[in-house]
Amino acid sequence: MGTQQSTTRHHPIFLGHWLFLSPPLSPKTRFIASLQNLKSKIDMTQLKTLPTYDPSLFEGAAEGYAQYRTKYPSVVFDKLAEIFNLNGQGRLLDLGTGPGLISIPLRTRFEEVVAIDPDPGMIAEAKRQAAAVGANNITWLEQGAELIDPSLGKFKLTTIGRAFHWMERELVLERLYELLTDDGGLALLQTGDNPWESNLPWKQAAVGVVKKWLGEERRTGQRGQGTRKPVDPPHEVVIANSAFARQENYEVLFEKSWTVDSYLGYLYTTAFSLKIFYGDNAPAFETDLREALLAVEPSGHFTEELKATILVAWKH
Repeated sequence: MGTQQSTTRHHPIFLGHWLFLSPPLSPKTRFIASLQNLKSKIDMTQLKTLPTYDPSLFEGAAEGYAQYRTKYPSVVFDKLAEIFNLNGQGRLLDLGTGPGLISIPLRTRFEEVVAIDPDPGMIAEAKRQAAAVGANNITWLEQGAELIDPSLGKFKLTTIGRAFHWMERELVLERLYELLTDDGGLALLQTGDNPWESNLPWKQAAVGVVKKWLGEERRTGQRGQGTRKPVDPPHEVVIANSAFARQENYEVLFEKSWTVDSYLGYLYTTAFSLKIFYGDNAPAFETDLREALLAVEPSGHFTEELKATILVAWKH
């Protein structure tokens, strides 16, 4: 009687990009492996769809943001109404809403507004601001713009004010496209008051004081340890490479007045000069800032001509 040889089959198992030959797996081992594989797929999905959000980006700034940040002039909202034929019907989606600087004043042009921000402090302040003016047609959602999905419904217009550069822009545009009505579009709003790009002597003096205390590089996030990266490519290029059909820029001129105190309040709401960045040095920073501003303008009152921009992208 011949000797019977046992044959062991080896099953191929893929791990990442590598192929291994392994002995047969027990049911328990196969179950654990399937769980690990599922977790890996979930992790990869999250990596592809979720940005890295820094919750300290505007830490402690919500109340001051509502008080001191440059408001969008009414002519900006009038221009949006003209461009999109707003008539009190339809729905508005406001991404990166902050304390509601767009969603609250623009609510009267729509039946319903959905306003989204990942910062719980901003959402809480927005609700307070809305209650103060009786704005009751706004739904506030604490989440990232990257997480929007069809469950939100359809929108005539989506606005993003001074926030698109913080987002995963390509992903937001991809998801947003499906949420817009056929005649809808996106409007990116800016108020043009960035002191780092200004040639006004008093603004340059203010930036000089910020640099004295925080260093030459423009700070961003991580409680003052992060540095600002250039917005590259520009928003226009990102939109041109998306599914949106066309885009156009509009400009609106307006005047803005400041005092020493209001400009200090403004600086404390910016991602590059939050009050927490200065710690115990905040009083000394404030003294330096006051001296620098008053050296340029002894009255302590400043006026500037600003150019608000509206970058509009249409779905079709």
